[in-house]
Amino acid sequence: MQELIVIQKQDKSKQICLAENGILKEYYEEIENKKCLEGNVYIGKIENVLPGMQAAFVDIGEEKKAFLHIRDILPKKSTITGNKNEEYEKYKIQDYIKPNQCILVQVKKDINNLKGPRISTHIQIPGRFIVLLPENDFITASQKIENNEEKKRLIDIVSNIKKDEKIGVIIRTAAEGKDEQQIERDIKTTIEKWKKLQEDFKKEQSKAPKILKKSETILEKILLDIADNKLEKILVNDELIKEKIEEILKEIKEEKDDIIIEMQKQNLEDKYDMQSQIEKIQNRKIWLKCGGFITIDKTEALTAIDVNSGKFTGNENLEKTVLKVNKEASCEIAKQLRLRDIGGIIIIDYIDMEEESSKEEVLDTLKINLKEDRAKIQIMQFTKLNLLEMTRKHMFGKE
Repeated sequence: MQELIVIQKQDKSKQICLAENGILKEYYEEIENKKCLEGNVYIGKIENVLPGMQAAFVDIGEEKKAFLHIRDILPKKSTITGNKNEEYEKYKIQDYIKPNQCILVQVKKDINNLKGPRISTHIQIPGRFIVLLPENDFITASQKIENNEEKKRLIDIVSNIKKDEKIGVIIRTAAEGKDEQQIERDIKTTIEKWKKLQEDFKKEQSKAPKILKKSETILEKILLDIADNKLEKILVNDELIKEKIEEILKEIKEEKDDIIIEMQKQNLEDKYDMQSQIEKIQNRKIWLKCGGFITIDKTEALTAIDVNSGKFTGNENLEKTVLKVNKEASCEIAKQLRLRDIGGIIIIDYIDMEEESSKEEVLDTLKINLKEDRAKIQIMQFTKLNLLEMTRKHMFGKE
């Protein structure tokens, strides 16, 4: 059973736990009044253009100026010329934007201690079943939709609805099994949201910088993502949260009776053993059942994961012993990436393997265990130093 457990804490934070049969799969903490800019849409005002960097700094009304690169202004390279390998250096940013110009932008990467937010003029509007990319012209489906027949059916439906309209559409996994009428309603609703943003941009330019649309909260985003995907029960310990969840579900679901929402005053952390599982997320070292362990170290640039044999010596030859530890580590790494919502560049230092077949087996194990992860993931091959490189897009602007 898939359950969503939302725990209101006394310090005005919420613990949001996605569990399957009592095992914690995803964990997020939402702190009241803590700013999260990712996904917000603003009227920005160009402060200064830096031709040498092919970038500009934009005032969006936040404490730090936002960074805008030319690649976040121009269409995709292949759209401009048909050549995917063409360099942006051929284009000059000063030909596209000027100081004091007002532009409609969306935050792609949140502010941190060192840098201001990263913004783009390529706006994305999420719906229930699709993500709308205005001023584009393509249709694609989530990589998580593995059934090719279903993928083709959905692309055909969207193509029929879109017709000659110049919009880009990404079909979400929540669209699986939905009929044409449901998808059409969602596309039309999402297009209306975009039209309102355009109208507001025209009306409010004199007030720039100004926020036009706040991104959804973590709770809203999770419900939008999983309400149509095996979610059976929601447990809460606060009446106001319960009412808010009912309100969100009423807005995003046509049939909400299939999700049970329970109010439980007793300590949900103890009853469902969530706290002990949450505490383990903070550990640097995670032990494996075989006696080996992994360590997870996060830096500004990347996350490094090291695999160690630890207490495990094995009863077979060295290659088989190493393979067993590395495969078990792959299962745990996939679990921890999702639990901790680790984003960005990830480098995995497996125990050295001599045989290519062993490396392929480890890679396959990692890929299989990452299938349940809803984040966008890209896995490279092993490097000459036997390091595995991968990237993961964190889910909700955590980092």
